[in-house]
Amino acid sequence: MGLAAQLSRFLPCLEWGRGYTRETLVSDVTAAVIVTIMLIPQSLAYAMLAGLPPEVGLYASMMPLVLYAVFGTSRTLAVGPVAVASLMSAAAVGAVVKQGTTGYVEASILLALLSAAWLLLMGFFRLGFLANFLSHPVISGFISASGILIAVSQLKHVLGVKASGHTLPEVVSSLGANLQDANGYTLLIGASCLAFLWFVRLRLGKLLASLGVPKGMAGFIVKAGPVLTVIVTILVTSLWQLDREGVAIVGAVPAGLPAFTFNLPGLELVKTLLLPAFLISVIGFVESVSVAQTLAAKRRQRIDPNQELIALGAANLGSGLSGGYVVTGGFARSVVNFDAGAQTPAAGVFTAVGMAVATLFLTPLIHYLPKATLAATIIVAVLALVDFRMMREIWVYSKQDFLAMAATVALTLGVSVEVGVASGVILSVLLHLYKSSRPHCAVVGLVPGTEHFRNILRHEVETCETIVTLRIDESLYFANARFLEDKVYSLLAANAKLKHVVLMCPAVNEIDASALESLEAINHRLASAGVKFHLSEVKGPVMDRLKRSHFLEALSGQVFLSQYQAYRTLAS
Repeated sequence: MGLAAQLSRFLPCLEWGRGYTRETLVSDVTAAVIVTIMLIPQSLAYAMLAGLPPEVGLYASMMPLVLYAVFGTSRTLAVGPVAVASLMSAAAVGAVVKQGTTGYVEASILLALLSAAWLLLMGFFRLGFLANFLSHPVISGFISASGILIAVSQLKHVLGVKASGHTLPEVVSSLGANLQDANGYTLLIGASCLAFLWFVRLRLGKLLASLGVPKGMAGFIVKAGPVLTVIVTILVTSLWQLDREGVAIVGAVPAGLPAFTFNLPGLELVKTLLLPAFLISVIGFVESVSVAQTLAAKRRQRIDPNQELIALGAANLGSGLSGGYVVTGGFARSVVNFDAGAQTPAAGVFTAVGMAVATLFLTPLIHYLPKATLAATIIVAVLALVDFRMMREIWVYSKQDFLAMAATVALTLGVSVEVGVASGVILSVLLHLYKSSRPHCAVVGLVPGTEHFRNILRHEVETCETIVTLRIDESLYFANARFLEDKVYSLLAANAKLKHVVLMCPAVNEIDASALESLEAINHRLASAGVKFHLSEVKGPVMDRLKRSHFLEALSGQVFLSQYQAYRTLAS
């Protein structure tokens, strides 16, 4: 591989940058304008969700986008603050530092830097496959539970009451205890924003289409709905001075770009945040790559998961060093970026420029922004993540997967987000081990007139009373080796005329040392009973490993290339 190719692999921006045209620039700038309009209220809202000052959300929406554009392989992924990562950040940092303090902000920045370290480390060692241990039901359950928890936790801002808690029972109990203190003006603002944002999300696009508004313009108006909500509620609150009536507002937001600073943290704080940073990194990576792959497939493009680890690590490093917090690829923003026509990651750079302009000149205007407006923005965004239909489908399809999903949901809502996702992963692995320890086995026979073999319990097949063919539909390893022994011995005991046992291995991709010992024991036990042990349809790599052992020399029977050959040879 040449130097230019190596550089392009590590710096994908060199690849798309070579073919950058004026038409591409127009498409990217247009997409950036739409995403910026969407990102301004979202960044403020998600910072509040993370327990941070609103300007931190703005800081996290600039440098990460630039660095992802340099190192990322997705042409349309939009990186920045997202709901689930914000919730996990609040849970992790809130467990060790009190919200509202300088230490809380510093700990959130440290969490972003630790996440960056994990992502870069995994990218360097090409460990993108670790994300495969997060099954889709576990991720879906975790995101749905997080959406419910986030939405309920934001009701305190809609009601104008004080409430606390990190679990659903704690938050609901705290809300109920303080419900009598609800502020009427705050509730009116929050409820109005919720109703309007739901209308914008679900109905406005169809209404505009029925009125003959062009699709592109209609989409722009729908995406600008949250910004309109922000503008109107700021005007209403400032004109009527509703902050004097108890309506909580954002207050003064420092203008200006973030300074690149880093304070050396204490070792104990680093140790405490290491595991949460790892969980946030893995979950953020899975969410980001899933979105990136989906969008890339629509344009017949491809992404490199290991390079995505590097890109997300760089983005979090930039976020931490510029006063932001943990970031990842967001589903809603990425879809908007894609639909708006973004052609390259340069759209993210232009979005960062737009956010910098907003940070420099627009922050004084959001002084009177009600927190209820931001809460409504969060609630509408995260409830779209709750997927009860998926839960129902998984229940019907696989009870084991549903068990992992239900455990993830219950523990996320009832204990903590970290325990929820960790338990889901562990339970998924344990269920997989249990399932593979009892692999599907079938005694098969020859389908008349063909060379195919099928389960004797499902098909009308030809068999021979002196031959039993057992097809094993799983690789053989320590967890299922004893199961195979018991299965063969039960077949031996059930047939007094048995002379040949054939183990059919088309689905066996590996035989580990424990399974090899079991095969040797089966061969010895059958030989002592006057029965020969044969193998058929053994894959090349498996056969290569068997040749490195003494098993084939001691095998009482033969190894057949096909099951049809084995059956005809032994039956005759």
